[in-house]
Amino acid sequence: MATIKEIADLSNVSASTVSRVLNNDETISVQTETRQRIFQAAKELGYKTIQERRTEQRDAHKEDLHIGIVLCQSVEEELNDPYFLSIRQGVEAELSNLGINTTMFRINETGTNQLIDGLNGLIVIGRLSQEGLKTVSSQIENVVYINHSPDEEKFDAVIIDFEKATEKALKHFLELGYKRIGYIGGIEKEHCKNVVVEIEDQRLTTFEKFMKKEGLYHTDYVYVGEYTMAQGYELMKKAIQQDGYPEAFFLASDPMAIGALRALQEVQLSVPNDIAIISFDDIEVAKFASTPLSTIKIHTTEMGRTGVKLLLDRMSGRKLPLTVIVPTELVIRESCRAGK
Repeated sequence: MATIKEIADLSNVSASTVSRVLNNDETISVQTETRQRIFQAAKELGYKTIQERRTEQRDAHKEDLHIGIVLCQSVEEELNDPYFLSIRQGVEAELSNLGINTTMFRINETGTNQLIDGLNGLIVIGRLSQEGLKTVSSQIENVVYINHSPDEEKFDAVIIDFEKATEKALKHFLELGYKRIGYIGGIEKEHCKNVVVEIEDQRLTTFEKFMKKEGLYHTDYVYVGEYTMAQGYELMKKAIQQDGYPEAFFLASDPMAIGALRALQEVQLSVPNDIAIISFDDIEVAKFASTPLSTIKIHTTEMGRTGVKLLLDRMSGRKLPLTVIVPTELVIRESCRAGK
């Protein structure tokens, strides 16, 4: 490989100038023509900076990596609610761009004992059972969890603050003067092979806590089923059959909200004039719904990409576990009025 001196001789400048220009020293002042001449000489002689050589070595190493993507949702759950699908697509896109080999597993089909062989690292999307967590953590060192943080002192994780996100929606309702606020959501589940366990849904627990604090909580305003569009439709039909039904609803997913909109249209209730709606996720179809949805936007694709970056950083030698909290935002559309 060419030396700094050879580049200096070819470009007719000093060796120190060549070194500082090639290493992007911002304190050096040289004419644009001189800088271009140095880079051209380096290119002709096949010179590569230390950073370029390190990048090539790292990229070559990536080709030998094999990363497992662990899905804690069934195929049906992923199809009914694109939230986890979007996270997975973010993971897969980032790994594909880096040329890293991947293998995908579904916990409800595979179990955790078959995940380990031949893998350099794991990205877990969702929540593992305690048994699964112990199996994974005892056999593989580099693991990143997305949408769940089982132990921030041991594992890297990418999460959102469900409590803060839910409160954004509820505070907006209160700012607009709504008092009778209902909740429609699904059941969070934890999978392992042949076993499904219901777990806490922070959207529901935050709704209950927040509304009780405000003195506005009513048990008969809360409806919980499955995270599907059909259940959003059925639960909203049930909700509006009671006297004095809520004047606003927080729905825990956009697909459920789309189903709920259909139920309201069938009885000619106007959104937002008769019932206001804020939902959760901001999937692509939310803005194209019959009444475009106000919703809590979750940057799911970025969550996936960030998980990959954390894993590669950990595999490069970082010892301190990190938890990244990806921010959310309230997107106001026609299903709920804007604030004053």
